[in-house]
Amino acid sequence: MKHFDQQAKEWDNDPKKTERAIIIAKEMTDFIQPNNTMNAFEFGCGTGLLSYQLKDSFKTITLADTSEGMIKVLQEKIANENIKNFKLLLADLLEDGFAVNENEYDVIYTLMTLHHILNIDKILAIFNAMLKTGGYLCIADLVQEDGSFHTNVPGFDGHNGFDTEKLSAVLSNHGFKVAYNEIPLEIEKEFDKKIRRYPLFLMICEKIN
Repeated sequence: MKHFDQQAKEWDNDPKKTERAIIIAKEMTDFIQPNNTMNAFEFGCGTGLLSYQLKDSFKTITLADTSEGMIKVLQEKIANENIKNFKLLLADLLEDGFAVNENEYDVIYTLMTLHHILNIDKILAIFNAMLKTGGYLCIADLVQEDGSFHTNVPGFDGHNGFDTEKLSAVLSNHGFKVAYNEIPLEIEKEFDKKIRRYPLFLMICEKIN
């Protein structure tokens, strides 16, 4: 997590990250049509860019991350803007002994976090337990790539994106039905003066059991 702690203060300075959050938030709200009686949970919130775009769409949003640096930046933003419906959680959901509040949330969402999680089965089982039946899990992440995306991230040991068909099958095994699967944007990165584009998918899944 040191990588993210070190980047936290500069994280919001990249306008493309905000643009990404705006696009994903619009896709989510257009499909889910949330209302202010619903409670949401963001897994891997970082500095809260996505939840900030969704703050008026939900009654409460719990924002969870394992990076103390990211949470500190988020605390400052909440204080500066007097945001009342955000609840912060500095925690690792995958840690044994973490208490999951079952059937508490209407929507769980995660942007560019799942590829950092080695045990996909475990986190999907946790998400299923946290969600109400009929609730939505929204995953925005990289389409499977050749491993070059994290070239500049020392010690990266996660997934090189996802094959969405295979991910759909895993989701099905954990009680989710994929209701929406699109590629709303691409992330551009420059390597050796060449621009490479990495598609980002958004899957919205309904908890059916």
